[in-house]
Amino acid sequence: MIRAYKFLMRPTVGQAAALAAMLADHCSLYNGALQERRDAYRHASKTSIKYGQQSAQLKDIRGFDPERQGRWSFSSQQATLRRLDKAFTAFFRRIKSGETPGYPRFRGVNWFDTVDFPKDGDGCRWDSTPRDPVTRVRFQGVGHVKVNQHRPVVGRVKTVSVKREGKRWYIILTAGQPQPEPLPPTGSMVGIDMGIANFLADSGGEFVPSPRHGREAAAKLEAAQQALSRFPRVRRDKRTASHQRAVDKIAGLHRKVRRQRLDHAHKTALDLVREYDVIAHEDLKIRNMVRAPKSKPDPEQPGSFLANGAAAKAGLNRSIADAGWGVFLTILHAKAESAGREVIAVDPRNTSRTCPECGHVSAENRPTQEKFHCVSRGHSAHADTVGALNVLRAGLVRRDANPA
Repeated sequence: MIRAYKFLMRPTVGQAAALAAMLADHCSLYNGALQERRDAYRHASKTSIKYGQQSAQLKDIRGFDPERQGRWSFSSQQATLRRLDKAFTAFFRRIKSGETPGYPRFRGVNWFDTVDFPKDGDGCRWDSTPRDPVTRVRFQGVGHVKVNQHRPVVGRVKTVSVKREGKRWYIILTAGQPQPEPLPPTGSMVGIDMGIANFLADSGGEFVPSPRHGREAAAKLEAAQQALSRFPRVRRDKRTASHQRAVDKIAGLHRKVRRQRLDHAHKTALDLVREYDVIAHEDLKIRNMVRAPKSKPDPEQPGSFLANGAAAKAGLNRSIADAGWGVFLTILHAKAESAGREVIAVDPRNTSRTCPECGHVSAENRPTQEKFHCVSRGHSAHADTVGALNVLRAGLVRRDANPA
């Protein structure tokens, strides 16, 4: 299996400047390749340029501009061109499937924060000073950079990536390793129901409270954004030191919330994987759930619109995003695979409206957000617990219907 590792790097001032220059030059290469594709297609011949053609030009580009492009790894530049080609492939795929296409855009320096090295030893070298007790990674054009390696890397390193997050630099490794030993079986199974009031409820009647990290940081974010709004909008290279500090403060608050969500998701998923052999959850279509409601034109007053509940829906969308269901489910599946556990996604329709005792389905069974009361047999329980019970039952049915 392939496992990813992320470590904090501690570059010197000169190395940090070289890393920033590497990002800027790769961004310039990306934007130049994108412009070439746009110009070729706008030509009367409607020429389509592929990755192979642009990769073949790299040798001439490096020779023409040795100060900016010639000093970096050839393989990393090929990876940047592959990233652009992947964006165009996704663009044409969405067009064919009738989705919203989203044409590839030019990247600003702030929006290009990663450089990939497809192979360890080609333009980069992990653990480049093995006799030194301090772990270092060597990058072509940068040098040996210290790494805060907080855990061992198991297996052979395959790819290396450099990522900038604010003022911090990280290295991301992927390593091939044998399948780990599964955790001992517990004989327990659980269904979970994701929510907003509670992060999740399980079929055993337990609840995990929602941390709501975004809501807790909302006041600080609002104050920081108000402080930023007092500065005139200018280009990045024209910002004053005070302006840049205001921008960095907002970015730092957002990064803190993101790390808090990740920490909560990892701990919650780890508890479930350690305790249960089979975990069933709702197959949530989160992207559809957070869509804004369509506008309703007023037929009596042209140019006016009727109320469509957009304000209330926006608040609900913020709460869904703050919960971080998608991140949690991704982490849960990854941990379950490593631990030899089984995770089953089931259709969420009517899971909180179906009585687990008699099977009666009705919207009236759920009179409030938290209360479930069956109008047929009178069974009462917490609505989220009922949903988790139905999710577990549907997951076991699907498991029996599709044995491994």
